[in-house]
Amino acid sequence: MLQDMHILAHKSAGPADDDGDTAVVTDVKPKTKRPPLYKVLLLNDDYTPMEFVVHVLERFFGLNHAQAFEIMLTVHKKGLAVVGVFSHEIAETKVTQVMDFARRHQHPLQCTMEKEE
Repeated sequence: MLQDMHILAHKSAGPADDDGDTAVVTDVKPKTKRPPLYKVLLLNDDYTPMEFVVHVLERFFGLNHAQAFEIMLTVHKKGLAVVGVFSHEIAETKVTQVMDFARRHQHPLQCTMEKEE
């Protein structure tokens, strides 16, 4: 029965260890590899209002106003900023939500994702 649970007990066989103690050895399974993560990026453009970008960051990425404002400024000054790192499915969903929201409000805001290295 113990072998079915991948636990093996054996009697110690050393001369100095003759007191009948048993050792428990567990069968260790290899760790599964973590799935890759993806960075979600916002790209700067000359038309989307800064206030709209702040609103997007608050709404879709759960940032407070100060955090959203900082990232918006980074996008504005550097041309792009990473706004979060997620699993593939979540990153893809965030990109789709942001792009759909921007289109519905007639803004050319671009949101992309790329595999984290």
